[in-house]
Amino acid sequence: MTAKSENMATNGVSNGVKNGGAKIEGIENVQETDSGAYLANYRAHKKGISHEEMVKAYSDWANNYDVDLCPGRYNGPEIAGDALADHFPADQRSSVKILDVAAGTGRVGHELHKRGFKLIDALEPSPGMLEVLSGRNIYQEKFETPIGYDAVEAIPPNSYDALVIAGGMGEGHIPVQAVDEMIRVVKPGGIVVIVMREEYLSYVQEYVDKLEPYMDDLEAKSQWKRLSRYIVPEYSFNKNGVVFKYEVINSNGA
Repeated sequence: MTAKSENMATNGVSNGVKNGGAKIEGIENVQETDSGAYLANYRAHKKGISHEEMVKAYSDWANNYDVDLCPGRYNGPEIAGDALADHFPADQRSSVKILDVAAGTGRVGHELHKRGFKLIDALEPSPGMLEVLSGRNIYQEKFETPIGYDAVEAIPPNSYDALVIAGGMGEGHIPVQAVDEMIRVVKPGGIVVIVMREEYLSYVQEYVDKLEPYMDDLEAKSQWKRLSRYIVPEYSFNKNGVVFKYEVINSNGA
């Protein structure tokens, strides 16, 4: 990172929210040592970013992503791995088929593999991130596509025992209606795990008073049922995360 970027990031922390006159959502209370990484992350999450701009931002960032969002600074993959491991007994994990949505550089897959899961596919719209992910040699199928905009035609209904998202929710990222597609591709009795920054529910307009009501509405329609919703500390940049876990009841594509 250039000295200019470092100064911009530090100034963003010192004055609370400003970087060149623009508000940086969520930067309050970010430690100065994390400010450069936070700014790098924010380029893919900035207010008003389009989905296409977001995808490009991740491709541009791909080779430095794992450095900036290293374990300790970003713990979503470990949290997601634990959530699935808590659900599936160790002797069953090798046969559980999982779709990792917004798979990024493959850190979630890495954590799942460490916990005994072997059948993991990746869905990720950024070609740069997929290139890094492919180098891990963990994933089977890889789909270069987003979720929630059009049906993922390459994936038939009821294909997976579990679907997991960690870090895929945010400004310009996964829209609320993507939940329908998640339910479609997971088998009845399978689970959907979503791990995201808790504060996004309060200021990402796509989700504010929309995401959880939509989830609740689908539960009322017997599409899925909530197994748990819990807050985890130190999800990213010492901020809380929220973990949603649902069991699919009636796949829309069945």
